[in-house]
Amino acid sequence: MMNVLVTGGAGFIGSNFIRHTLAAHPDCRVVCLDKLTYAGNLSTLSAAMENPNFRFVRADICDREAVFRLFEEERPDVAVNFAAESHVDRSIEDPGVFLRTNVIGTSVLMDAARQYGARRFHQVSTDEVYGDLPPDRPDLLFTEETPIRTSSPYSASKAAADLLVLAYHRTYGLPVTISRCSNNYGPYHFPEKLIPLMIVNALHDKPLPVYGEGLNVRDWLYVEDHCRAIDLIIRRGRDGEVYNVGGHNEMRNIDIVRLICRELNKPESLITFVKDRKGHDLRYAIDPAKIHRELGWSPETPFREGLKKTVAWYLANRSWWEDIISGEYQNYYERMYGDRGPA
Repeated sequence: MMNVLVTGGAGFIGSNFIRHTLAAHPDCRVVCLDKLTYAGNLSTLSAAMENPNFRFVRADICDREAVFRLFEEERPDVAVNFAAESHVDRSIEDPGVFLRTNVIGTSVLMDAARQYGARRFHQVSTDEVYGDLPPDRPDLLFTEETPIRTSSPYSASKAAADLLVLAYHRTYGLPVTISRCSNNYGPYHFPEKLIPLMIVNALHDKPLPVYGEGLNVRDWLYVEDHCRAIDLIIRRGRDGEVYNVGGHNEMRNIDIVRLICRELNKPESLITFVKDRKGHDLRYAIDPAKIHRELGWSPETPFREGLKKTVAWYLANRSWWEDIISGEYQNYYERMYGDRGPA
């Protein structure tokens, strides 16, 4: 029985990965460590809680004593680190929190993995460490050899963590892998991010705030496809390697918002353009050729199909996101968008 530690497992991608692992590998034991910050939601793991092969522990990855105690108790074979502060706007507001969690927290986890003999430490990273690409050069894609060129405190903190992971591999021989993914979407996505925010606002006939003119391009990856990729990497990926995971779904933000309006039969007049984010990256586009060549992975979900599934999930699970937006998130939403005014 493989024992897998998943940090940040009460968040969006981590919770989907836990569900994937328990379903795809019923002989696996999965231990989730999560601090349950604003983006962590224990109800997201309600089904997993009923599985005898699952354990939840509330702790901060920066808490060395708690992390080492958990490693002592569980002796995980694999540690998959999803735990991160991940919202760019929040990183602009308070960079220090991002440095603490994303860099110091990663080092604490790797120290424990070294001491207790984990066979693999996997760092879940982001394509944002590469900076951005010009919108008028569709031939240019991020590869694993693209130089790191960060734009925000968030992406800088993730890049720092990536470099630390590779340094632990070289210096200490820790068996590591890193995946850098494009923008994920799907069920259980916290409603501060673009797609769920637009779905929730449209359902309430509220303005749909779009930065600038909405021309920024992102490569979108359905979260279940991402989970399959990580599963392959931790089992068959080569130690010390970085794998880009992309969806082959480049879309402008404004076009995504228009698609959501059509899917929900809402007028595009709800779209409101607001002042752009500081240092806003223009375009992300990932080349996932390496993971396809080495591990046989390819994205399976076309964007429009994935978007339909995502909208359907939010319609069917109103209580999940209504509980969220009734709390602290609403205050944050007003801080981020309420006083921006028109572009």
